[in-house]
Amino acid sequence: MEMFNQYRFIGCDAELEESKVVLFGAPYDGTSSFRPGSRFAASKIRIDSYGLETYSPYLDIELEENKVYDAGDLSFSFGNRDLVLKTIGDFVASVTEAGKKPCMIGGEHLVSLPAIEVLHRKYPDLMVIHFDAHTDLRADYMGEPLSHATVIKRIWDFLGDGRIFQFGIRSGLKEEFDWADAGHTFMNKFGYDKLDEAIAIIKDKPVYLTIDLDILDPSIFPGTGTPEPGGISFSDMMQIIRKISGLNIVGADIVELAPDYDPTGVSTAVASKIIREVMLIL
Repeated sequence: MEMFNQYRFIGCDAELEESKVVLFGAPYDGTSSFRPGSRFAASKIRIDSYGLETYSPYLDIELEENKVYDAGDLSFSFGNRDLVLKTIGDFVASVTEAGKKPCMIGGEHLVSLPAIEVLHRKYPDLMVIHFDAHTDLRADYMGEPLSHATVIKRIWDFLGDGRIFQFGIRSGLKEEFDWADAGHTFMNKFGYDKLDEAIAIIKDKPVYLTIDLDILDPSIFPGTGTPEPGGISFSDMMQIIRKISGLNIVGADIVELAPDYDPTGVSTAVASKIIREVMLIL
């Protein structure tokens, strides 16, 4: 499979055979409904990661002492959405078949769908923890069932009730909120005060973690395609990561950084640090 890798994320210098985690980019934003540009996230994040240390004082873990292989970015045919999704799924399958955990950098949120489909085949009791500003529970967006605005609903199609836990949600159609409130998903609106309750429900079941970075307030994270005021702080995100670090996380993604909308580079720096922490809890 063709990959592009000009830089590696700092501290991710292990070879594939010795790695525990495989980091890769999925630079696709073909269904972005407002501001495209998340396809550029992974390449910018790798460069910006060299402003980080490899040690996390939040988790007291050294990244260089853990084995992560940075596989680079997948190469896509941008005009063919279905082929893009298949390419992601095939790569994630190769990672899991090798006994590694995938950590994907988006791209828009639709890239989560094939990754979760693959992990669900490996772990039939898979749970999904979803951090986001948006419900992503539409049946379709302008008649299209496959979109970053429908991705969690498409995941529910095969996971079903009681398997999706959503946090930070503060935007969506009334019908989406009503549908979630009917018991189809565990939705914690506006924040994460119910996270401990969710952790107690999930226990030791396998978990896929998906973080849409627009959960963060745009006052600290303007570099995203659909900024939504009222989000959480970076310190909140670090607290969340510490809380979920004991879960059986089998794969993760971090999506929706659109770096060119924040010329200060702060959004990219924030995304890079969150990715470091996510790799460490994997």
